[in-house]
Amino acid sequence: QVQLVESGGGLVQTGGSLSLSCAASGSISTEYIMGWYRQAPGQQRELVATHNGGTTTVYGRSVKGRFTISRDNAKNSVYLQMNNLTPEDTAVYYCRADRFHLGQGLAIYWGQGTQVTVST
Repeated sequence: QVQLVESGGGLVQTGGSLSLSCAASGSISTEYIMGWYRQAPGQQRELVATHNGGTTTVYGRSVKGRFTISRDNAKNSVYLQMNNLTPEDTAVYYCRADRFHLGQGLAIYWGQGTQVTVST
């Protein structure tokens, strides 16, 4: 079992910035992809950004160019720098870690989420 704990959410005005952190319990192999998803009330959870522990990153279309994901493998942590925030970014942001093994399938772990609210 992997435990993920998010922090850094809060209230910010349109155009402002926030930084989110996610720390994983124990050591996380770079076999895990780590990243961020978000879910607004009444909406489906959507991709924000992922990081493979190396050089590969993936961003959701709505955040590309505004958000930056980074990862510190030694600290078993992943971060999200969010700039130029808009009210459409308001959501609960969830940290995720997943890995795939041949013959074992996919393992997915979720944090409990941290609220980000962007006011007009």
